[in-house]
Amino acid sequence: MALVGAVGSGKTTLTEALLHRAGVLTRTGRVEDGSTVSDHEPEEVARGISLGLGVAPFSWTATDGNAYDVTLLDTPGSADFAGAVDAALAAADLALVVVSAVDGVQAGTHTAWRLAAEAGLPRMVVVTKEDKARADFRHVLADLREAFGDGLVALELPLGEETAFTGVADVLSEEGLAYDRDGRHHTEDLPAGLADEEHRLHDEVTEEIVAHDDDQLERYLSGDVPTMQELEHTLAHEVLAGEAFPVLMASGVTGVGVDRLADLLCELGPSPADRTRSVQAGRVEVEVAADPAGPTLLYAFRTLADPFVGQVTMFRVLSGTVRNGDRLLNTATRTEERIPGLFRLRGKEHLPVDAVPAGQIGAVAKLTGTPSGTLLAERTGPGASMTARPARERATVYALALAPLTQSDDDRLSAALARLTAEDPTLRVDRSGDSTVLRGLGDTHLTVALERLARVFGVHVSTSPVPVGYRETIRRPVEAEGKVKKQSGGHGQFAVVQLRVSPLPAGTGFEFVDAIVGGAIPRTYVQAVHKGVVEAMASGGPHGYPVVDLRVEVYDGKSHSVDSSDMAFRTAAATGVREALHAAGTTVLEPISHVSVTVPTAAQGDVMSDLSARRGHINATTSLDDGLVLIEASVPESELARYVLDLRSITGGRAELTMEPDRFEVCPDHLVPA
Repeated sequence: MALVGAVGSGKTTLTEALLHRAGVLTRTGRVEDGSTVSDHEPEEVARGISLGLGVAPFSWTATDGNAYDVTLLDTPGSADFAGAVDAALAAADLALVVVSAVDGVQAGTHTAWRLAAEAGLPRMVVVTKEDKARADFRHVLADLREAFGDGLVALELPLGEETAFTGVADVLSEEGLAYDRDGRHHTEDLPAGLADEEHRLHDEVTEEIVAHDDDQLERYLSGDVPTMQELEHTLAHEVLAGEAFPVLMASGVTGVGVDRLADLLCELGPSPADRTRSVQAGRVEVEVAADPAGPTLLYAFRTLADPFVGQVTMFRVLSGTVRNGDRLLNTATRTEERIPGLFRLRGKEHLPVDAVPAGQIGAVAKLTGTPSGTLLAERTGPGASMTARPARERATVYALALAPLTQSDDDRLSAALARLTAEDPTLRVDRSGDSTVLRGLGDTHLTVALERLARVFGVHVSTSPVPVGYRETIRRPVEAEGKVKKQSGGHGQFAVVQLRVSPLPAGTGFEFVDAIVGGAIPRTYVQAVHKGVVEAMASGGPHGYPVVDLRVEVYDGKSHSVDSSDMAFRTAAATGVREALHAAGTTVLEPISHVSVTVPTAAQGDVMSDLSARRGHINATTSLDDGLVLIEASVPESELARYVLDLRSITGGRAELTMEPDRFEVCPDHLVPA
């Protein structure tokens, strides 16, 4: 199950509490001390937040008497690290949305809920930090219902709040559960004031549960009230179907409610056997059942670079049972992989296993041809023709130019960046000439990536803003002559070209016209003239930017039977183009991006005002579901370097942004860089 929610909502602390209550840990770690299981990377410890995907398995015997194998996937709350959330949701059976009783529904809560819904995952909610000052469960419950609808089913009420939070009221059994210091509970009568509220909520919850089951509803209306076990059984089906979303509470610090949370996650949450997984077989979508005896099929959902064992691939077994020594085919790269040694991850700890059955999360090191988002299958089995469904694409909205500090760094930079992007597919690397640009989801995203580049791969770089890709074009038609005449003994260099240079419509590019008549320039040199023109345009105009939208017509020239050469005509043509550009003058063009912003309607005015202040032109606004609006605009690229950071500030983090290169427009003279 994936723990998702806003930054600081208590996901990592809750993970620690569950592991401790299950007997995995003898004492809980603290985020503040950097001692938790799931936040073990130095970059996480330094910042006190989750930056990657933490894995924490444990065993649990629930109140129904069954033993469960549970794997928690602790995810970051920051939008900069949304790729880890995508990976966790792709591998999970259930999304546990974690909400702080102090901070309530935040931008990260909305995002987590939406992503889980888009992934088709059942959802449950846990309200944490009930023991903190200003905790208010009832207010948070009201906010949850306002944000996500009436399908939320509160199964508990708090016995006291803030420092007086000592237990929970079980809405279905109508019992009070008071907690001791060891995290175990005993039943007690509910306080008089709370008993009335709990009974009203019990009736509401009962009606909500039976409303989705016709037989139970008919019995209920005839006066036959379902038992607690019957209600839980029905509720489990509704959770699986996405019709109901139980709301629970717990304190990861005091342990109140943690054992009951584990019970209900197991008893109400779906097991792998309850849900099939969709894969592609050609153009057909196929459902795969989690059968341990079926054909082996693995989904690799995340890779990470381990400084000791190299690349580690995290996978979920969709079908069959994978064992040490198995040979499997990657269905995307067609690489045959040997499974050298299986283990399960618990934070940074590797727990060796001999086999991993369907439904479980496992890991293996040193797979060379298995990127994230691909399948591993038996070469001769039905899975060999299957591929994983396309992973969610994240638009990169922040970038930095990289420069290696030493020659050694330069030599290793490409390989290190390739491993870094394999570990985190939301990173992108662009290379243009000698420039290397790293793109990601935000400033913290790239800062952490570069820290890992130095720590894990030993490659150090300096950074700078990405230069804006200005262009130039000629202002008016002009004729120019390019001449090369050198004689220094022996063969000289001689070439003369006559050019007509003129602007083309925006976006046309480049047009070369051979108008030579009478053999003024031999045919063998015309291609050299073309190359010289292209080189001059690429080297830049008077402002130093590449030249575009240019028509160059070569109509006359002179040659020498001995001293002319390809090099001479290339040089002459380049000289002629430069002369034309200086004579006619150039106009600087700035790149324009198509910007799409999805924000709550309440933030629409502020976002549009900000875009206008960036010299943006609003192209369209479209109302969407859930109180959102899509704003589309054309904005100069020079105004967008830090736009994602400003947008998150304006909208409180509730914005989705994409930026795509669109076209070039004339840059105002007063804004042309000096």
